[in-house]
Amino acid sequence: MGGLSSVFNFAAFADSLVFQAFQSSNLAGKGIVLILIVFSIAAWLVMLAKWADLKELRDCNRFAERRLDNTASVFDSALLNRSLKGPYAYLIREAMGAWNKFKIPEKTPEMLSARMGRVENALQRAVAKQTSAYEEKMVFLGSIISGAPCLGLLGTVWGVMDCFGAMGQEGASATLQALAPGVSGALLTTVSGLVVAIPSVFGYNFLLSASRVMTLNLENFASSLADRIELEAREAFSMSELYASGKAAENSADMFGANASASSAAKVADLKFDLTDEIDDND
Repeated sequence: MGGLSSVFNFAAFADSLVFQAFQSSNLAGKGIVLILIVFSIAAWLVMLAKWADLKELRDCNRFAERRLDNTASVFDSALLNRSLKGPYAYLIREAMGAWNKFKIPEKTPEMLSARMGRVENALQRAVAKQTSAYEEKMVFLGSIISGAPCLGLLGTVWGVMDCFGAMGQEGASATLQALAPGVSGALLTTVSGLVVAIPSVFGYNFLLSASRVMTLNLENFASSLADRIELEAREAFSMSELYASGKAAENSADMFGANASASSAAKVADLKFDLTDEIDDND
């Protein structure tokens, strides 16, 4: 209990010192402190909102990936359903949209490669767009990290300048006791700037690391999606070629059978003609 009361006493003492320093600040210092308080609230709101956004995007990506893994073919129209949300679903729709837009007059390996090139370009554009969505709001947070200490330093320099100006006006009657409140008020802005910037730095690094990992996963998913589309397309192309070869062989067999029947009939007719000639000669 004694330790807890000591903590409360220290907190109350610190609050009183901060309040006294704020009252001792000049008008510019008070305005900067209020601006830094607004920046601190904004930084915390941005960090919490960005963390919630990344969590939601991660959940959507996991759901879309499971949906794709449980689908027999990537060409299934169910994957194009707008109910699928998130960056992975966007990549699937963009890839299949590029595949369906590129109509080929004939199915050849060259045309298949050209079609896959169209799909890969669409995936690259989609990855770039979703990467910018991952990094959204990070610029604002970085600006707060860079600007808060500078604002605090500006308030300190301004406050110290006012203190020395007041000392010069009072002349020899100025004492350290009279100067101390103004200096403490001036230093309050620097403390405020650091209080805003330090938590923002940790939050920024955490969110930046998470967004980079998600960007890497997005690129890997785009690569695996392109591989699966190409593999299934080549399998379908091979099956169509086998089907066409089977039909051609069947047609050739039918033509060969017809030719063989005609040849046999001709041979029988010739044999009948020869026998008829022999019978006429004997008569």
